[in-house]
Amino acid sequence: MAMNVGTGGDEDEPMMEINTTPLIDVMLVLLVMLIITIPLQTHAIKLDMPQAVTTEVNEEPSIVQLVVDEYGLVSWNGEELPDMVALEAKFAGAADATIQPEIHLRPNRMVEYDHVAKVLAAAQRLGVTKIGFVGNEQYID
Repeated sequence: MAMNVGTGGDEDEPMMEINTTPLIDVMLVLLVMLIITIPLQTHAIKLDMPQAVTTEVNEEPSIVQLVVDEYGLVSWNGEELPDMVALEAKFAGAADATIQPEIHLRPNRMVEYDHVAKVLAAAQRLGVTKIGFVGNEQYID
């Protein structure tokens, strides 16, 4: 006693559609295997970097106190300089020294920035590398 469930159509016809589920599974497995086996591309550039040469300096650099007062006048270790030419001559002498002195720039709180900028530009133009601001606590209110 068999029960025939269905449309009762032709059972002898071949199925015309391909079952793609196993094909997709196989393709996904192959894709995962391909991703795992591909070596990572490293975009590193090989550079021959120079090696640091350490030289001991036993000599301490001298310290120059450079003050710009509220009127824009510049003094070098307490000696007031008459103009920018004299300051540039001092900077040139400091830049040419074997051990450049540390220049501690102390601008007055009330001086216009233009005067300080001219001093810094002259120092940079003449090759002074050891220059820094001191006395910044006067600007904290």
